[in-house]
Amino acid sequence: MSKAVSPMFSYVVAFIVAVVVLSAAIISIYQFHTLSSPSTTNTTSSGPTKVTLPVISSNKTVVISLVALSSASTFNLNGTSFGQMTIYIPAGYNVEVEFTNQESLQHNLLLVMNNTATPNAADLASDGKILLYVGTTSSAYTLQGLSSGQTALGVYGPMAPGTYWLACGISGHAESGMWVNLVVSQNVTAPYAVG
Repeated sequence: MSKAVSPMFSYVVAFIVAVVVLSAAIISIYQFHTLSSPSTTNTTSSGPTKVTLPVISSNKTVVISLVALSSASTFNLNGTSFGQMTIYIPAGYNVEVEFTNQESLQHNLLLVMNNTATPNAADLASDGKILLYVGTTSSAYTLQGLSSGQTALGVYGPMAPGTYWLACGISGHAESGMWVNLVVSQNVTAPYAVG
């Protein structure tokens, strides 16, 4: 014999689900604005925006939040593609990369010490050394990533001076524009992003 569910109980459950969904949307928007809202800008209004990135000073870790936005092209990070964004961090710092996928396609994020100017192979391992896998594994990065609405976190470091990418490792996604530049230099004193 089954018991009937009170209509009030159904309303309460629906309300809780709505609050959770709304909270997730607000958190995603906040994460996007971490990099896209300028805290410091260039003096020209037509130039790219310089955004200071947060640092966990106790362990010299730069916090980088990237989102595959559903409101931009399919292959984007924070609304940019094809290396339009460049992140600069001081040499010797760690990176904490938080990646959120809002797209309907699966995406992941790899930290790659690149040996080519742009991704030009379906497998990013052909273009450099993969140092970090976010939202995937070393054996599945060309095929699997995060589904829509999922977030993953990865930490790597300390970073040696050089040029890197943060790029989607699923076959063809980086080649289609889903990558940003990451420059690590002893000449950078405070981390920032441009683009």
